[in-house]
Amino acid sequence: MTVATPEQYSAMLAAAREGGYAFPAINVTSSQTLNAALQGFAQAESDGIIQISVGGSAYLSGQTLKNRVVGSRAFAAYAREVASQYPNITVALHTDHCAEQYLGEWVDPLLDLEIEQVKRGEDPLFQSHMWDGSTVELGRNLQIAQRLLEKSAAAHTVLEIEIGAVGGEEDGHRAEINEKLYSTPADAARVAHELGLSTDDNGQARYMAAFTFGNVHGAYKPGVVKLRPELLQDIQSETATAYAQAPGAHDNKPFYLVFHGGSGSTEDEIARAVRYGVVKMNIDTDTQYAFTRAIAGHMMSNYDKVLKIDGEVGDKSLYDPRSWGREAEDSMAARVVEACVQLGSAGKALA
Repeated sequence: MTVATPEQYSAMLAAAREGGYAFPAINVTSSQTLNAALQGFAQAESDGIIQISVGGSAYLSGQTLKNRVVGSRAFAAYAREVASQYPNITVALHTDHCAEQYLGEWVDPLLDLEIEQVKRGEDPLFQSHMWDGSTVELGRNLQIAQRLLEKSAAAHTVLEIEIGAVGGEEDGHRAEINEKLYSTPADAARVAHELGLSTDDNGQARYMAAFTFGNVHGAYKPGVVKLRPELLQDIQSETATAYAQAPGAHDNKPFYLVFHGGSGSTEDEIARAVRYGVVKMNIDTDTQYAFTRAIAGHMMSNYDKVLKIDGEVGDKSLYDPRSWGREAEDSMAARVVEACVQLGSAGKALA
């Protein structure tokens, strides 16, 4: 079984923190993009994280149903079945960017389901869930995080929280590119005070924190996004000093950090963020483009075969969805491999 157990997921995050690398977290929206992610991780001999967004979970249930819990359960079941055929890697399943208005119809029901699974001696459906409190005041953000953290502990899952706002667009939510995109050590101190640190007394992962340092979702030309990875270093060092004697303390990386909105970032910016404790980096825009670019290339190169032009019948072998689907999966898988190499997780699978 290559979907991580709670213990394996905690070990993955700890290994990344100690080893100075990060896992690509690949957003998927279908069985094809899921297969592409698994293919890429296997080719890179890397463990990784596969995730679905609030929109992706609804899409996975079908555009008639648009039921996020149904889509999530179907995704997790399919992922477990297919991932079991990749014994050389371990992957974690994650729900991404759940804002407050979606908690009651998505993450809360999943956590309730997982709590019942754990009571029966089973592993939870997902390994982690993200609470996106970027649009609410920090106090309310942490209040909700505390509630979810208690449920997450009972479900044997890891909670991801976002502190600060990520600019750009993500599943219909937009945020301006301004000074609100930068978290501070004071924000981190409040998180540590109210939630504790990222690991418990036994060293098991409790939560990951997506502090913002200028991150922007989407694709932008060079110079638009102003990342400040040194903010992550300040957050880690000041928190480490303040909580040196606390349970779950770490010498210099007390937080498991997450990097959102990394498309277009320079290699140096990514490398510094990972050096300062990023263990998970979301990859969505670039893999979407890789998948779609291959399909566009197929259609443009074979337009007179995928369309019935001037009374002709086209070429069924070229408009068969499997023909362009294989090309799309290969292209996306190659981008996943690239991410594994860049983040340093390639060749480090725990299996």
